[in-house]
Amino acid sequence: MRDAVIVDAVRTPIGKRGGSLSGIHPVDLSAHVLTALAERTGLDPALVDDVVWGCVSQVGEQSGVVGRFAALAAGWPESVPGVSVSRACGSSQQAVHFAAGLVVAGQYDIAVAGGVESMSRVPMGSARDVPGAGRAYGPLVLGRYFPDGRGEFDQGVGAEMIAERYGLSRAELDRHALDSHERAARALDEGRFTAQITPVAVAREDGTTAVFATDEGIRRGSTPERLAALRTPFKENGVVSAGNSSQISDGAAALLITTGAIARRYGWTPLARVHTAVLAGCDPVTMALGPAPATAKALDRSGLSIGDIGAFEINEAFAPVTLAWLKETGADHRLMNPNGGAMALGHPLGGSGARLMTTLVHHMRDNGIRYGLQAMCEAGGMANATILELL
Repeated sequence: MRDAVIVDAVRTPIGKRGGSLSGIHPVDLSAHVLTALAERTGLDPALVDDVVWGCVSQVGEQSGVVGRFAALAAGWPESVPGVSVSRACGSSQQAVHFAAGLVVAGQYDIAVAGGVESMSRVPMGSARDVPGAGRAYGPLVLGRYFPDGRGEFDQGVGAEMIAERYGLSRAELDRHALDSHERAARALDEGRFTAQITPVAVAREDGTTAVFATDEGIRRGSTPERLAALRTPFKENGVVSAGNSSQISDGAAALLITTGAIARRYGWTPLARVHTAVLAGCDPVTMALGPAPATAKALDRSGLSIGDIGAFEINEAFAPVTLAWLKETGADHRLMNPNGGAMALGHPLGGSGARLMTTLVHHMRDNGIRYGLQAMCEAGGMANATILELL
């Protein structure tokens, strides 16, 4: 029986909006991680059956088939195809699911999965700003969830609703955000990200080149008082602020996926195998609750329990997302996002699923953790969940 294993995983450092990566075209940023992945593994790119690439805002510089253009930009043979995948914020996690599934099915032998988002160059919501563009959903969907004709799908408003449903206070959310930054800062200081990051050469305004190698969203020394002073844009006197939400970011990540047998043929020692990969749907108004049912489905299908999982990467789209997930699953908070999450590191939309998985698989290897689980909420009321097993 064929399996799907992750040979290696690599990511760029995550750049802030308008920050160090903002001058790089998203296709070129994607090519950078493809090149690094091939160099790290000794991969002959001609062997790659497909580049499966997540990207959310597929407009402007991201409007083409980013996976294909990334392979060309990396100088890979023209024979290597590529495809763009969109499952909202879970796009590159879905890219891993597609690649792993096709490897197991025998349709691919070797695939690269990952994703990119340059939110500096292609701002969130750009597709809606195209002249003549309407809503991404029609009157039937709107009428189903807002029958009185008042209201729109708004993730920030949904996060406020989740906080109210689970009795989460502003102080709890802000403490959670501070904890994310503290964990990320410790991970950075202890060198936990070094093996997973490929530094990026960036041009300075004076014409010189600098090496960008460190996630730049991590804030040190913030306080509850500073966070409490931030406004709550989604609800007057609400609890969700920019300080306890994910950051708008730029970044890319890539994973090399094949079978265990093929890995042995090429002398590769895989990091982990894709044990279980599932999807779940939920109410699109409070869409950020999706990771809990996806987690339950993954555990049920795998035959594992929550106590069998030694590390969790749950995307911190908003602080209520991960705190609600903890309440629903009963997972140990110490095991969730041990190296910080998107509130500290950033959330480059289509690149985040691959970034989380890169961080997860390296953390599992570094700490001898047998099982890790990743889940992300997604617009429209969906979530991916993936269980990895260390090899």
